[in-house]
Formats: sequence, structure tokens, C-alpha cells
Amino acid sequence: MSLQRRRFESLSRISVRSLLVLACLGTAAASAQEPAYPSKPIRIVVPAAPGGVTDTLGRALSQQFTKSWGHQAVVENRAGANNIIAAEHVAKSAPDGYTLFLTPEPTFVINPSLYSKLPYDPVKDFAPITGLIVINQALVAHSSVPANSVKELIGLARAKPEGRSYASFGVGSSAHLNMAMFETMAKVRFNHIQYKGAAPALNDVVAGHVDIMFVNVSSALQQWKAGKIKILAMGSARRLARFPEVPTVAESDLPGFEATSWFGLFATGGTPREIDLKLNTEVRRLFSDPGFQEKMLTPNLFESVTNSPEQLAELIRTQTEKWERVIREARVVKLN
Repeated sequence: MSLQRRRFESLSRISVRSLLVLACLGTAAASAQEPAYPSKPIRIVVPAAPGGVTDTLGRALSQQFTKSWGHQAVVENRAGANNIIAAEHVAKSAPDGYTLFLTPEPTFVINPSLYSKLPYDPVKDFAPITGLIVINQALVAHSSVPANSVKELIGLARAKPEGRSYASFGVGSSAHLNMAMFETMAKVRFNHIQYKGAAPALNDVVAGHVDIMFVNVSSALQQWKAGKIKILAMGSARRLARFPEVPTVAESDLPGFEATSWFGLFATGGTPREIDLKLNTEVRRLFSDPGFQEKMLTPNLFESVTNSPEQLAELIRTQTEKWERVIREARVVKLN
């Protein structure tokens, strides 16, 4: 090999090494220049109007993030279309952790089976961060309904198909699909009366215009204690510690029945893993605080279900299968 060629190859090796060193230095410098998360305000998008459970949870998280990290976190209300408006917005946001999504479960486990087409992919477009709370549902009846148990209610319904009515706040709502699941498992049928919200639906049960409905326990308490409605059973997996005298639907006559609503926190799909985990840690810190539990969780009958991103993803998978089966067996007509 000629001297000139050896010199050329030696210089080439030196150049390659130099370029690699420069590249590593450049990457390190870029990383060093990247500001730590968060370095600007965080938006927590909620698919509901101000004042409800979702909004209240969002404001609790925004206060915690602001206090812990020194950067403002704000709630952005984007209500409508069974959470689809808010979900689409978050799905199309930058995956940088500055746009978060706090939502009840229908966004991910019901809408994919309820709608023929969605403007978001429930798996690819979102990064699970953590579960937040579970709200147990109660099966309530007007005080005049001649049934004091699930078994007696089923007997009434079988004696006169569609002779009894139930209230919901629209197709695809928890009140609708929980009752659809009840009808399928009990092999009965009720007349479905739809309202524009949970409050007017419950009001008409209290007034005796509608016979029964599924509603969250805390909403039913005042009217139950006043004797205006009856709680026939709880939709929880086991009896609630605060109301041990009230049986569950599952133990009454429908083994395996469970009617609950849960809420979770998500980021846009593709958000860096370290950001997801930082958010997860901060939420868990808040929910483990005794003061927060006493002020927010206990009085509202909220059960904490904070978990890992992987556990939340698995919950979505299993719940999606459950509600797809319920919607199919109940022959719910798909929307849009």
C-alpha cells in the first residue's frame, strides 16, 4: 500500500472519530439546553362544562401541578358530543405533556363500539398516565314502585314487559348502558325515557314520572334519606362500607353485574415516557394525601384508583371488550 494511501486512510479514521465526538457533544449540548418539564403552562382539557365531577377533578390537579412545579396549570372545558370534541382536540395536540386529557371512561371503552366512526384512535392517539377515581352507581326506584329488591323488580318486569320505565341522560350514557346490561342479564325490558342530563332524569324519578334509573350514589343520597326514592341495590362489586345494609346487584340476582364509572388522566400519544411518569408520580402524591382524601374523596364517595400507565391501558382493553359485548347484545344502534 502506498504511503499516500496510508496517510489518507489514517486521516479518514481521524475525521470519522472527530465527527462522532462532535456529534455526541452536540447531542449533549442540545439535551442540556432543553428546559426541564414543565417550563410553561399546562392545559388540562375536560369534556364537560364547569361544575361537574370531571371539572372538579381537573381543578384539583391543576392546583397541585401549579403548587408543585411553579408553572400554571389551567382547566380547559370542551364539552359536547359524548366527549368526542375534547378527545379530538387532545389527539391532535403536540405530544409534549402540555396538553392533558381528564375524562370519564366512555371516551375510550364505549365510544369505539357506539360510533361507526371516530375522529381519534383511542389507543394510538393517547398516552395513559393514571386512573383517578371510581364512582359507584345505584339502582334507584320511586317510592311507589312495588319492589324492594332486584329480584322483585325483575319479577315486575317479567309480569308486564315494558310496563315499567327507566330514565337515562341519552344513548351511550352510563345510565343507558348500565340498564341495557341489566336488561340483557335479567332477560327483561323496560321503556327507555331519555333526558338531557342526570339531574333532570333523577328529578323525574323523584317526582314519580319514571320508575327507575342508575345514578351515582352521591347524587341519590339526599332523596333516599328523605324517603322519596328507594335504593334497590348498589352497582359496586361489593357492599359499600358506608351502606352495608344495601346489597349489590350482583349478589341480589345477577352474578357478575357491576355498574361503575371511572375517570383517568391521559396525554397525547407519543409524549415522552419520562413526562408520563412525572405526571403519574405527582397525581399519586396528591391522592395519597390525607387532607385531599378527607376534603375531596370521602365526602363525594369517590374511590381512588391511581395506578400505572400499563395498568390503565389494560383496564381500557378489558372494559372495551365488556362494553362492546353489552352494546352488541343489547342491539344498540350505532351513532353517526
